[in-house]
Amino acid sequence: MTETDLKNLAEALVNELAAAGKSVATAESCTGGWVAKALTDIPGSSRVFAYGIVSYSNGAKESVLGVINATLAEHGAVSEAVVKEMAEGVLQLSGADISVAVSGVAGPDGGSPEKPVGMVWFAWARRGKSGCDVFAECRRFDGDRWQVRLQSVAAALQGVLERLRQYA
Repeated sequence: MTETDLKNLAEALVNELAAAGKSVATAESCTGGWVAKALTDIPGSSRVFAYGIVSYSNGAKESVLGVINATLAEHGAVSEAVVKEMAEGVLQLSGADISVAVSGVAGPDGGSPEKPVGMVWFAWARRGKSGCDVFAECRRFDGDRWQVRLQSVAAALQGVLERLRQYA
C-alpha cells in the first residue's frame, strides 16, 4: 500500500458515497485522524464527510463517543467491544449513514502478548431498517508505526466501501 494507492481508495469511496447519496463519519484512535484526512483530501468530500473524532485517550472515548467505562475496564481500548461502541457513538453524534472506528497498537512500543504491535480493531456501523448494524474485525499489520497506520487507514476505508456496496 502506497500513499497514492490510499488516495485512489479515498477518491473511489468519496465518489461512491456521493453517487449513493450517503455520508460517513469516523472515530479514530491509533490513526490519529488520518482516515478523516484521507477523505477530506479529496475534492468534493464535503458532500459526504459528516464528522471525524480523534479519541486517542480513554477519557475522550467515554466523554465524546459514549464508550462505557466498564467496557474499557473489562476489554481495554484495543478491543472489539470498544470499537463497536466507538462506531455506534460517532454514527449517533454525526447523523451519518455509515461510520468507521479504529483502535490499535501502532508501535513501536505499547504491545503485549495479548495485544501485540500491529494489532488493530475496526468497526463499521450503518443505519439499517431496524436501527444500527455493526460489524467488527481485527487485523494484524507488519511494519513500523507509519506502515501500521497506513495499512490501518486503507483497511478502514476499504471496509466503508464494502459496507456501502452492501446498501445497494
